[in-house]
Parts: sequence; C-alpha cells; structure tokens
Amino acid sequence: MNAKSIRPFIGAKNFDISRSFYHDLGFEETTLGENMSVFKTGTLAFYLQKAYVKDWVDNTMIFLEVDDVTKFYNELLELDLPTKYENVKLMPIKNETWGKECFLIDPAGILWHFGEFY
Repeated sequence: MNAKSIRPFIGAKNFDISRSFYHDLGFEETTLGENMSVFKTGTLAFYLQKAYVKDWVDNTMIFLEVDDVTKFYNELLELDLPTKYENVKLMPIKNETWGKECFLIDPAGILWHFGEFY
C-alpha cells in the first residue's frame, strides 16, 4: 500500500454553522456540492457533510497531532470559539504518559483531540 492521505467524514447538526466554525479554526474549505465540503490544513483534510445522526456524531473523535500543543491551545483561547458558537467547549491541556493534548467540541458535538507526542 502506498497511502497518500486519510480523510474522515464528519457530520454537522447545522452545516452553515459548522462551516463557519472550521473557517474560524483555520481550515480552508473547498465546496464539493450543496451537502459536502472538504476542509484542509496543509496536506491534511476531512469531509464535512450536511448530515446529522446523533449517535454517530456523539461518538466521533478526531485526533490531530500538532507540533506544540501549548502554543496551539493558546491560539484556540484567543479565537474564543465557545463564546462565538453554541455548544462549543474548549478543555485545557492534559498531560498523559504518551504526551499532552487539549480537547475542543465542535458545534455538532464532534470531539477533537489536539495532541503532541513526547
């Protein structure tokens, strides 16, 4: 196998609000139609769908490795996304045996892990 990328599909409770949220988070959007967009940062990407299945979304987690989780967490604090978007939560950095991470819940309930390995 010579894999080039992996792109998860995630759902949105309100597609337009989620699109705005991911723009604010720093992702670049390419619209693929009325019901789907791809969001990219560098060579990494994911698909956002205009689809919401509560059990699916409530159990979706995405881990994004960053080079400096403390710096990234401070940038997230400056964005103040929980004030701007209903149901968004930012949780502080936790130190683990493997590294450290912070957590961000998007407007639909997707749990993002932003982590840095030791």
